[in-house]
Amino acid sequence: QVHLVESGGGLVQAGGSLRLSCAASVRTFSIYTVAWFRQAPGKEREFVTAISRGGGTTLYADSVKGRFTISRDNAKNTVYLQMNGLKPEDTAVYYCAARAGALINGDYADKYDYWGQGTQVTVSS
Repeated sequence: QVHLVESGGGLVQAGGSLRLSCAASVRTFSIYTVAWFRQAPGKEREFVTAISRGGGTTLYADSVKGRFTISRDNAKNTVYLQMNGLKPEDTAVYYCAARAGALINGDYADKYDYWGQGTQVTVSS
């Protein structure tokens, strides 16, 4: 069982930055591909970004390319999401998700077995 806890959300003005963290309570974090998804009110959950087990491969949704950066520190069992140039349309609850194995079809939510509770990100205009 993998327990994921997100942190770092909050309220920020458009153009601002936030860094989200996803901390995992698991012995072998390095075997897990990790992703971030988000869900805005009244909308379906959507893929944001994913990172491979060793951190060498990343995947981004077109809507966040060039603004968001995913990274991981396996020694700390943590994945980070640096969000720059935030826009009001980035407002959502952000969830991290994990699955054991390679980054394959990483943008499909049903490929992930473990989910955090989410952290709210609100971007004001």
